[in-house]
Amino acid sequence: MEELMIGLDICDTYTQMCCYGREKVWNFPTIICINKPDSSWWLGEDGRDAYSYALGEGVLVDKLLKLLQKEGTATIAGVKYEARFLVEKFLELVLVKAMETEEDPKPAYDESKIGHLVLTVPTINSRLMDALVSAVEGLRIPRERIHIISHTESFLYFVLSQKREIWNNQVGMFDLSDDFLGYYEMKVQRGMRQTAVVADREKLDEGFNLSILNEPHGKKLADKILCACGERFLQKKLFSSIFLTGPGFSTLDWAQDFMKVVCARRKVFVEKNLFVQGAACKAADMAAEKTSFPYVFICDGRLGATIYLKVTRNDQETQLALASAGDSWYESRNTLELILDHQQYIEFLITPSDPKQRKTVKLTLEGFPQRDDKTLRVQAQTGFLDENTMTVEVKDMGFGEFYPSTGAVLRQEVML
Repeated sequence: MEELMIGLDICDTYTQMCCYGREKVWNFPTIICINKPDSSWWLGEDGRDAYSYALGEGVLVDKLLKLLQKEGTATIAGVKYEARFLVEKFLELVLVKAMETEEDPKPAYDESKIGHLVLTVPTINSRLMDALVSAVEGLRIPRERIHIISHTESFLYFVLSQKREIWNNQVGMFDLSDDFLGYYEMKVQRGMRQTAVVADREKLDEGFNLSILNEPHGKKLADKILCACGERFLQKKLFSSIFLTGPGFSTLDWAQDFMKVVCARRKVFVEKNLFVQGAACKAADMAAEKTSFPYVFICDGRLGATIYLKVTRNDQETQLALASAGDSWYESRNTLELILDHQQYIEFLITPSDPKQRKTVKLTLEGFPQRDDKTLRVQAQTGFLDENTMTVEVKDMGFGEFYPSTGAVLRQEVML
């Protein structure tokens, strides 16, 4: 079996999986069930196995992503299980489905069959990223083959994998699921050196429970809500295409007026598995010798500015790039050793795509010792809490036997 390039869309209510190059998409509720008599773990496509066990002698655990993010636990038959263990077990049961073949319909889990695994989640934050990476590493998948991206980034990968006429101008998308309505917008910015692709996501207050679509009055209300949103976001803009995704758009008989709004002089596509397919596209691209997406992505999970550290080399002032626009903020970390000369500060240059927003940030090293020129040696570590916040930690490292470290430390957040 060739290595699998797997996309996995994991949310609190549902999980989808697909492998690049295959048409099948697996759908699971994000739940896991333990059968108490034999301590076996179960899930099921559409929840059939897990729910049937839960009705018998099983115990069901749901909202696994939320439980993982808050580092919670679940007590089953007197045994306390940490969220990481439950998510790890859930992902193992899901991933083994991709390894099934006609010759081996019930294979054992084998991490060596996984080439790259891309998980996509609605939004990115450092706590969730840390917890998910830890859970997946528990499945013995090497860290360099694990990637976590936002739904917004999956949207970009999916759209850019289509024909150019689909995304030549702006692209809009509505995402409708239970109690969630979101609008995504993508535009291509062609530059002299490199093309940037910018996408934004907005969670709309007008979200509603999909159960209202079971009643005629609810259908009319939902159509009216979507119409208002469509007119608000699509007026006076030139779109190459509009996408509709999420279980709310599995049927469109309730959205006749909304469809008139979105279809006016535009191409409209319904893609219920869009996010997981985008994740699979990225998984395949990570394995390729040359990327099929030579663009700078600016979106949730990616930096929107390039950050430089001002330094002097060979008596000339220069700028050392710490992170570039389009880099994953979660994976952008640096550790540097610096020798300060005639200064008690370090200085960063932050350059977004809009030159009017370019700025310099100076961090004064308060509490650090005053020493002779070129004898204040410090270690500077940089990382990011999100695409808008950089963290900086500076430590006094001392200078040989003459100047031992004082232990002085500066920790600060820098808003980009």
